[in-house]
Amino acid sequence: MSKIVSLKASDGSTVEFIDEIKASGGMKDVYFSPNKDYVVAFFRGDADMATKERVAVITGTYRDRIFNQVGGDYWKKLFCWPTAMVEYQGKIGVVVPFYDPEFFFKIGSRNNDMLQIKGKEKEGKWFASANNRNKFLDPRELGDWMLQLKLCLMISRAVRRMHSAGLAHSDLSYRNVLIDPSSGRACLIDIDGLVVPGKYPPDVVGTPDFIAPECVATAHMDKHDPNRKLPSIVTDRHALAVLIYMYLLFRHPLRGDKVHAADAQQDEELTMGKNALFIEHPTDDSNRIKLANVKPAELPWKDISKIPYQITGPYLSELILKAFTEGLQDPTARPTADEWENALVKSIDLLQPCSNKACEQKWYIFDNKTKAVCPFCKTPFSGPLPVLNLYSSRKDANFRPDNHRLMVYTNQSLFQWHINRNIVPNERLTDDQKKRVGYFVYHSEIWYLVNEGMPDLTEVATKTPIPIGGKVALEDGKQLLMSKQDGGRLIVVQMVLN
Repeated sequence: MSKIVSLKASDGSTVEFIDEIKASGGMKDVYFSPNKDYVVAFFRGDADMATKERVAVITGTYRDRIFNQVGGDYWKKLFCWPTAMVEYQGKIGVVVPFYDPEFFFKIGSRNNDMLQIKGKEKEGKWFASANNRNKFLDPRELGDWMLQLKLCLMISRAVRRMHSAGLAHSDLSYRNVLIDPSSGRACLIDIDGLVVPGKYPPDVVGTPDFIAPECVATAHMDKHDPNRKLPSIVTDRHALAVLIYMYLLFRHPLRGDKVHAADAQQDEELTMGKNALFIEHPTDDSNRIKLANVKPAELPWKDISKIPYQITGPYLSELILKAFTEGLQDPTARPTADEWENALVKSIDLLQPCSNKACEQKWYIFDNKTKAVCPFCKTPFSGPLPVLNLYSSRKDANFRPDNHRLMVYTNQSLFQWHINRNIVPNERLTDDQKKRVGYFVYHSEIWYLVNEGMPDLTEVATKTPIPIGGKVALEDGKQLLMSKQDGGRLIVVQMVLN
């Protein structure tokens, strides 16, 4: 019978754990609390002052700045943040909340859980490659493409908050991001390894596939060498771009078939480091994936002629190209987490449901072309398709385009952030701002917008107000004023006929 150890934590609380290792990672051993509501993870090796100081500010100062503010509860869903530090038998430990139930496999693998992953945590690596998804995971664990976009949004939002606090993750990768594609949730873990300003960074270099090229290229240098590149906010930006690319396209952006050296280790270092080259580079095709080398389970995702990165839509594809061309050699050119977040919000507004009930991804992004076709199953949209172009007012009372469009489909919702440019869909939304203000229906071959909460809704040409509870038909070229408030938006309807 294992004994229960009781300790006084850094925040003054009493921490208990069962003295039996339940899990082990690269740097820590994990022990469960008696009620399994938290774990205590101890760093291997004797406690050193640098680790102690870094963990102390992560569990103290920085935790307080993020969670003990207005909207702080929001971040509890996106971070598994350590709550306190403990010391026991010369070792440093962190107290960490137990993962939410969504982040454990409920079903497991396709063949009666042959991998024995049922009940195990959902490390992102299981979902990031077409091979793993197609060969091993039960389809009920996989979700759809809308949920993939939403979990990417959650990751971007968490990284944006971390970076805004001046912190960087020393190992941002699918190993340290738990995801649940069946609900669109994501959670960053291994927070005790964050790079803290003014404190020496942790020893971990990162996970292969996600380490920034400049870190790979200088990994042979002594860690005290000023030319050695260590984990930072700009290296996080590379890792974030890789995560988003892999979670949307289920392949790695740099792992093509170009051979840089005969020696395998040297080839790997050049592929991911100094000579890193985007597999979909617009002018250099030397690192393209050769279909002759692709496994059947990796198709169609590794066939970039069928599923190019451009299927992610106009906003994300622009950032993908920037991240994996200019950003590979110039870290300052990498898109920020905030840019990814904004692009993902706009991309989700461009989603269209696939009319093919058998389509695995169920959703796709309208690419601003005249014909809407699902890139995954090639099913075309049939019928009139309204696209709403958003314009917003400025101080001079003129309406200017916001480079933001909203696709219409049955029961698609309209929210406060659609009708007012000054309202942003993030953690600062109030409960009132989260309420739906309108929705769309298709009736007798006419699309309608039903007004649920827009007191200013007006048809501009006729100056006809649309009362709450009323509806207005969507016709090509029709202009609808959504809000008269500062930042209020005007919608111009564009009908795409398929």
